[in-house]
Amino acid sequence: MTRMAPTSVDADAEFEGILKGKDAQVLGRFKGEIAMTGKLLIGEGARVDARVTADVVEISGAFKGELTTRSLVLLEKARVDGAVEAKSLSVRDGALLNGAVNIGAGAGPARGAATG
Repeated sequence: MTRMAPTSVDADAEFEGILKGKDAQVLGRFKGEIAMTGKLLIGEGARVDARVTADVVEISGAFKGELTTRSLVLLEKARVDGAVEAKSLSVRDGALLNGAVNIGAGAGPARGAATG
């Protein structure tokens, strides 16, 4: 069985709308809503202004909005502004996180994530 590559918003791309699926990486600019049943990667240099639900989120770029996930990883150059809800959070030295944060048992996995 061939494994499908994640959906990708290229570094030179600008996208506005709703993105649903299993796995995705955003390397450019995105505005709207993202619902992933798997992993979302926001790459270094990316700028995302969105409402996001995903099982796992890894951020190296800039994120602004609402984020609901089971596992959130903020890498060294991550810049996050907004509301974050996650069961687990990992923040590397250098990352910035500003806003309302709810971490732990009360926080949920991607409740509104896309199915199928």
